[in-house]
Amino acid sequence: MVHSICGLYLLRDNDSEPLSFANDGIARELSETLVRKGGARGPVRMGRLDVLMHNPRSFALVAKEMVDELSNIHLFLNAEISEAHKNGNRLCGVKITGTENHQTIECDAVIDTTGDAEIFMLANAGYERSPLEALQRPAYIFSLNGVDPEQMSDNGRLLLAQTISRGVTSGLLTSGAMGTAFRAGVSNDQVMVTIDLEAQGFDPNKKESRANTESEARRIAVQLIDFLKNEIEGFQGASLPQYPSCLGIRESRRSHGIYQLTEKDILEGARFDDEVAIASWPIELRESARGPRFRYPIDNQPCGIPLRSLQSKEVENLFVAGKCISSTHEAQASIRVIGTCLATGEAAGIAAAKMAAKTKH
Repeated sequence: MVHSICGLYLLRDNDSEPLSFANDGIARELSETLVRKGGARGPVRMGRLDVLMHNPRSFALVAKEMVDELSNIHLFLNAEISEAHKNGNRLCGVKITGTENHQTIECDAVIDTTGDAEIFMLANAGYERSPLEALQRPAYIFSLNGVDPEQMSDNGRLLLAQTISRGVTSGLLTSGAMGTAFRAGVSNDQVMVTIDLEAQGFDPNKKESRANTESEARRIAVQLIDFLKNEIEGFQGASLPQYPSCLGIRESRRSHGIYQLTEKDILEGARFDDEVAIASWPIELRESARGPRFRYPIDNQPCGIPLRSLQSKEVENLFVAGKCISSTHEAQASIRVIGTCLATGEAAGIAAAKMAAKTKH
């Protein structure tokens, strides 16, 4: 239910400067398709940043259409990786479960886009994770329809913040509601709601911890919706189309690659001979429910992402893309956004395909 695509565009000092995509290819193709089909709005200028607001359901439909166009892609829904089989320093197969028939898929190259570096863990390829208290906080994101658009004006947002604060002080709302942020959606009466969770002790790699945190998040959401409908006239007709299918996990395990992208790289706009994607989002640390803490690169310079950060240093034919590429905690707070993840996904796909083709010959 993430409702904005961040990291699509190069940073700029002001909105009078021309807007440029950071990465061509799939990132640009998917976003332009969303806009053309009415599933996205923008880009929208938010402070020093440009983001593309989108309807998550439209995003899913466009992504599925892109997959369906290619007959050589086999999609296994509701599947999980349970084993990784190695032959020396190469992966030779992965076992998937949760499908109708559990099966092992032989492979010439593998790309880990699990977001949790699960294949790196299963293959003993090396990974790291920040202490629980330092991890980026999880979020619970949902949309509300039938909201008066005026509620997303500056005055409307101020009223929302004051009303929620008063609700927490009076005991009508749990303190967890203080981490709530609102954004206008794609349609005129849609509001996207993000609750940044404190989630003390939350472990993104334990199913029980995820389930407990999600249950608490849903309790906060139900309480918040009822409160807003009772307290603010513009929310009286609000309806919740659906709950999110899972928590928004910002940070989990991070893989060990040949090169680890660092905070210094992001802030100084480092460039590399083997770079295959561009990171253009600032370091966005969300280590508490009090909102983001941004650190911008010098002169808004983008950072290159080298292929070495997408390659395992332990397993020859294992690649990685998305939020668990080889990076430090601080650098991950920049590269984890959707626009950059699309670009590293495409780059890893090309690199893996080239390796697989070379292996066959």
